[in-house]
Amino acid sequence: MPPTPREEEPGGKLGTLVTPSSTGGANWNGAALDPESGRLYLPSVTGTYVADLQPGHRGDLEFVPATRAFIEGPRGLPLLKPPYGRITAIDLNEGDIDWQVPNGDGPRLHPEIAHLNLPPLGRPGRGTPLATRTLLFVSEGDAIQVRTPPGGGGRMFRAYDKESGEVVWETELDAGTTGAAMTYMHEGKQYIVVAIGGRDHPAEFIALSLP
Repeated sequence: MPPTPREEEPGGKLGTLVTPSSTGGANWNGAALDPESGRLYLPSVTGTYVADLQPGHRGDLEFVPATRAFIEGPRGLPLLKPPYGRITAIDLNEGDIDWQVPNGDGPRLHPEIAHLNLPPLGRPGRGTPLATRTLLFVSEGDAIQVRTPPGGGGRMFRAYDKESGEVVWETELDAGTTGAAMTYMHEGKQYIVVAIGGRDHPAEFIALSLP
């Protein structure tokens, strides 16, 4: 579905709803491959924005593309159903999905739905995965990263059980991550390092390890 020419008159078309949009799906986040199990861990996002065409003057083109802002659904909630950010474990040997879980709480505490006591709905953001021999580490990605939907991104960094997708550990960082985590050994001790940063926090590296 191509972008729609924007019509400014009352009742005119404002553009084309695009989902999961250039932010959504499996995008810049990358994926993590576990060579022992043949399983691929893939973060993905659902984000909807309006893509339109506006009158322009690029050469002989009558219209030029102009992507509009992300849109919200009724009562300030997302337009589509959750999860808005998720992690999918794909068995590359069989082509099956082993499990899929939301990545983060998402808008579950929004005033319009907080009373429903919903499970995690997933945060849309640039969460990046790191698979180790025993655990899968995934961030939520800082909201400063390009094309993060409204309410997206977060400061949480989690370890998931690779077999079930269950969260086995989590911590809140001083800012969201801005890149993929890495791991290394030093003097017999394993470390996980992530880059963090945001609008109100300078860029830095954080190293995590067991005591």
